[in-house]
Order: sequence, then C-alpha cells, then structure tokens
Amino acid sequence: MTAGTTRRSTAAKSAKSRIAVVGAIAVAGSLLLSGCGDQTKDKSSGSTNAKSAPLADKLPKDVRDKGVIMVGSDIAYAPVEFKDKNGNTVGIDPDLADAMGKQLGVKFQFENGTFDTLITGLRSKRYDIAMSAMTDTKDRENGVDPDTGKKVGEGVDFVDYFNAGVSNYTLKGKTQGIKTWADLCGKTLSVQRGTVSDDLAKAQAKKCPAGKKLSIEAFDNDQQAQTRVRSGGADAGSSDFPVAAYAVKTSGGGKDFEIVGDQVEAAPYGIAVAKGNTQLRDALQAALNAVIKSGEYDKIVAKWGVEAGAVKEAGINGGK
Repeated sequence: MTAGTTRRSTAAKSAKSRIAVVGAIAVAGSLLLSGCGDQTKDKSSGSTNAKSAPLADKLPKDVRDKGVIMVGSDIAYAPVEFKDKNGNTVGIDPDLADAMGKQLGVKFQFENGTFDTLITGLRSKRYDIAMSAMTDTKDRENGVDPDTGKKVGEGVDFVDYFNAGVSNYTLKGKTQGIKTWADLCGKTLSVQRGTVSDDLAKAQAKKCPAGKKLSIEAFDNDQQAQTRVRSGGADAGSSDFPVAAYAVKTSGGGKDFEIVGDQVEAAPYGIAVAKGNTQLRDALQAALNAVIKSGEYDKIVAKWGVEAGAVKEAGINGGK
C-alpha cells in the first residue's frame, strides 16, 4: 500500500532513516512467522454493534446509520494489505481497521483499487476513506501534483498512524555495488507508479551525469515491480521498508532478493479523508488513539513484525 509505497508522493531529498537495513531484515524475519488477520473474503472488518461501541457517537450520523465505512485500498502491498492464499484481505491496515471498527461500531469494507486512483475515488465519494500505506505529504494535503507543482484538487486530510521509509533491493548476490540512490545512475529501477519511490527515482534521474541515465520502470502495483526485478529486467526495485523487508524474507523462500543501503524519507502513513469531513476524520483519530491506549495497536504491529514504525499517538496532517 497516488496522489504510496511508500506510496508516497513528495519531493526527493533523501535522508537516512533511523532504522538500518539490519533492522529491516530482522523485521522481515518476524514477518514470516506472523499470522494473518481474520478479514472476510474481500472486504469487511469491524463490528456493527453500534450500541455497545464506546465511540459510535463520534461518527457522522449517515455513517453510523449505514454501519459501514468504505475503504479504498490497493490490496497488493504485503504486509500492509494483501490477499492471503484463501483470498481474504489481511495485513496491518485491515487489522487496524478491525480494531477501530470495534471502537466505532461499524464495518470497514475494503475495496480494491489502483493506488494512484484512490484519492480520485475519495473525491468522487466512491470511498469514505483511503487506507493503503499512503504517505501523508503536504502535496497530498494541499492537492498539488508533485511533478508539476500545480494544484489538481482540494487535497485531503490525513489521520497518521505509522512511520515508514523507503528501501531499495536487488537480486540476492547481485547488488552491482548499489548502496545509495546515486549508485542507481546507469541502471534500471523498478517502482510502483505514483509512490515516493517513484518520486525519488525521478529526482535522482535528474542528478545523474551524462552517459549514466537512470531508467525508471513504473508499474500499477508493487508485485509487478518485484516480478520485473526477479526476472532480471530491472537492476533494482524500491518500495516501503515493511514491503521490501517482507519481499526479501518471503520471495523464493528468502532466496530472491536482498536490501541494499539504508532507508530514506521516513514519513507517516495516513488514512486519507476528504477535506471538510472533519467529523469522520476526528472519529478515526479518536478510535486509533483508543486502540493505541488499549495496547491492541502494539499487538498488531508486533504480529506483523513492524514495531520499528509504531507511533505513540495518532496525529492529523503531520506530513512534510
């Protein structure tokens, strides 16, 4: 889990994350041993018993009455959100949505969509929220296209719930000396379209010297980008640290990939809510903080091996 993966979309000054590669690989090890959430086959999570839900009265009346929050999500971004072998929607986001649903007395119904169309779907009211490993950035908050700097919409508000950086990976044993983004000059990089990885790659391409072009191959989802690297069609791939770590541990039984270099661009994941829908935004924040306070949040991030990205409090519009 464009306007992602670090589905993020921001200008590209890379700064080393406080979480090193060794930490990411350790995280990945625990990911493989983690269980899957109990989501219904495609879609829903949460409880509909609004009468017993402690925070139900914080929701807008129309949402409370229908008992469902429609969630736009690119469900191909393990371990944040993905389909298990039985076709169930599982991962960090569905588990957190389930816990919030119990606080609010509603179901969170996940609808699959291409990542770079989720905010458009939010604007058109196809979704009530977008929850898809989406990085909170000022460009997204303000409705600005990061490539052109032009206003393209009214923007969205974010309820921030996790921190993640970007990691690069290669075929195992074939790092080709890649450690930093500058080392990608003269090579081919595979990314998911509309993500921070995509933005960072475009920014790096402008810095590469003549004769050492950085070729960028952008795909609709991260699984396609991984496949391109696995087949040898790209020299490296780039995605959020939980996703890269999970791929390193699980793809080919841990024999396909390895992470190269340190994380960069650590930033918050946020649940996107339409501007002006402040009651729903604030209800989600209250539910998340209740989940954090109860200890359920810590259990969820530990289950998926991503404790390093945990937050102590849900924030609003904390992106850069």
